[in-house]
Amino acid sequence: MFTGLIEEVGVVSAIVRGSKSLRLTIYAKKIIPDIKTGDSVSVNGICLTVTGSGRNHINVDIVEETLSRSSLAKLKMGDKVNLERALLLTTRLGGHIMTGHIDGVAEIRGKIAKDEGFELLLAVPKELGRYFVPKGSVGIEGVSLTVARITAEGVHVAVIPYTAQNTTMAIKNIGDKVNIEVDILSKYLEGLLQGEAPGQSEKVMLSAGFMPLGIWDN
Repeated sequence: MFTGLIEEVGVVSAIVRGSKSLRLTIYAKKIIPDIKTGDSVSVNGICLTVTGSGRNHINVDIVEETLSRSSLAKLKMGDKVNLERALLLTTRLGGHIMTGHIDGVAEIRGKIAKDEGFELLLAVPKELGRYFVPKGSVGIEGVSLTVARITAEGVHVAVIPYTAQNTTMAIKNIGDKVNIEVDILSKYLEGLLQGEAPGQSEKVMLSAGFMPLGIWDN
């Protein structure tokens, strides 16, 4: 599990391409002292297993399934990547709960300056649209971000100056593809509602802390 609070921006220092796989060597400093082979690490929002590490790098292997569902296949030597170690139970839960299992890839359609920060306008896959709500959370490239608003153009996410300076968000441009992980709580809630008998959905939503539309009409 992860929080979407990026610990370090690493740099891809080596790439070994197999017929249906990829091995990355990522230069890093901050996360190295507390990481070992077998640990989980989020790389641009995707949970990967550390297959080796050294004084200033980690190695991760990426299988065909992950390559087909993410933007990792497009990485090049020198590219920067967002890194986060797995969540400790003794750590404050900032950001929001993330699994590192992305749901799809979105395209950046706009980048709008907002004081010292900015908003990204995303074209998200149609099947994921129902998971986005204003002021809700979403994982973009492993970064926990807030949905600013939803318009006919797409989903707008807010990027504050601190996040811009400490992640890869600032170097993302229009046309770039980014990994998306929707809020896991919304998927759990959807599953509960789909499994309930007619008339039970409001009870499920209330127990989960949600207020169904129209409940004030009674």
